[in-house]
Amino acid sequence: MSVTIDQPPIEQTALGRLDKGRHLQNPVFKGLTHKPGRFGFRGELALRFSAQLADEARPPELTCDQVMAIALTGETTIPFFAGYLLSFEHLKDVAEVLGSGLTAGGKYFLFCNNMDLSKKYQVPYKGAMFYVLPLDEGTVYNELLELLYLEKNDLKKLDTAGKLDAIANAALKYDITFDTITYAEGLGLMGPVRNPNENRPV
Repeated sequence: MSVTIDQPPIEQTALGRLDKGRHLQNPVFKGLTHKPGRFGFRGELALRFSAQLADEARPPELTCDQVMAIALTGETTIPFFAGYLLSFEHLKDVAEVLGSGLTAGGKYFLFCNNMDLSKKYQVPYKGAMFYVLPLDEGTVYNELLELLYLEKNDLKKLDTAGKLDAIANAALKYDITFDTITYAEGLGLMGPVRNPNENRPV
């Protein structure tokens, strides 16, 4: 990827293509982190868009939520990505949207609402390996801290960019293996999809 000085920082990374395609939505953080050359994102990844008329802006039809991702200046792949999915089946959508940003050496964590709470898997897809983990009532942030053995109190004093750096640094070193299953096997194992609007006040 050629880098020119007048490009915004995100366009010098693999996240630039996603940003141009309006896939990076509702950012809690979108900017350079404290590690030189590293751009970070926290927010939602739009996976599917509704058909829209003229210039009307409709919300995405499908998203991967609570996303954390980093990319490096001048590199074409995304080394770390984590997010929450209501259903395991949408792993396919995540992989298709990330596309050429996926790499065999990347660390990709998907917390799925409809997977057995006692199981953790690795799922190869589109040349990358995804860690597929259950998420019940927790958040991706808290689940990652537990998975990566990070102390919440140690991160409390950091700003959002610093927290993302700490999680990404630990995730990039993560090398624990779980049972490997195919995407098709995962579809057979997943449970029913919860309605995200249930139990919400009207």
